[in-house]
Amino acid sequence: MSYYFSKTIQTTFDDAVSRVIEELKKEGFGVLTDIDVKDTLKKKLGVDFRRYRILGACNPNFAYQALQAEDKIGTMLPCSVIVQEIEGVCAEVVAINPAASIPAVTTPGLASIYAPLSCKIYSTTDRR
Repeated sequence: MSYYFSKTIQTTFDDAVSRVIEELKKEGFGVLTDIDVKDTLKKKLGVDFRRYRILGACNPNFAYQALQAEDKIGTMLPCSVIVQEIEGVCAEVVAINPAASIPAVTTPGLASIYAPLSCKIYSTTDRR
């Protein structure tokens, strides 16, 4: 099982970011953080990098359930979704697969949360 879901879409980078945010909303996620990696690397290191954004997506219902089951699970929140430009022609959308990463935490009750959460995250990458 891969630790991420991925899909390449034939659209502009900006359109891909907008579409991902809309799909996340449809699945009950909000975007809590939005890191522009290209801009950050330019400012901090003076290096050029492709257009690359990391969106920190959170579904409050799943987050609350997970935090009730395991108070340290916040180290894995929010769920990361990236959008990166591929040579100016298309974009790749990649999202964490909670079903692959959360099982490292063996707290009872989490298994019933990460399977449906993975389905929702997968849906946001698959509908492009």
